[in-house]
Amino acid sequence: MKHISAISLFVEDLPAAKAFYLDVFEVPVAYEDDNCTVVKFENLLINLLQIAHAPEIIAPGTVAARDVGSRFQLSIWVPDVQAVYERLRQRGIAVNGPLDRPWGLRTINFVDPAGHSWEVGQQLES
Repeated sequence: MKHISAISLFVEDLPAAKAFYLDVFEVPVAYEDDNCTVVKFENLLINLLQIAHAPEIIAPGTVAARDVGSRFQLSIWVPDVQAVYERLRQRGIAVNGPLDRPWGLRTINFVDPAGHSWEVGQQLES
């Protein structure tokens, strides 16, 4: 069990989440039905699941409300974080950064329409 195949993100507004992921990440749809849209990031599937259907797949866990805050962050490394920053700002997406981090990355952070946190990082030259 050393390979993550899919991550499910619970969303309140499936059409808005789908539009956001297709626009921002430019990823293809791998599957969709009335309850979910699955997008493909190279070897990882992100399942955008209507929150009403989340309890059945995470039991015995519980689904947290969006307003309780982030509990994880998804990260993508790119060669040019400034270019991604400019693209996100052109789309009207609120972005924190770019910031040079002490662990050797320049990062920006943003959230999707359902409140999931994303970090985009670029390796700093030593």
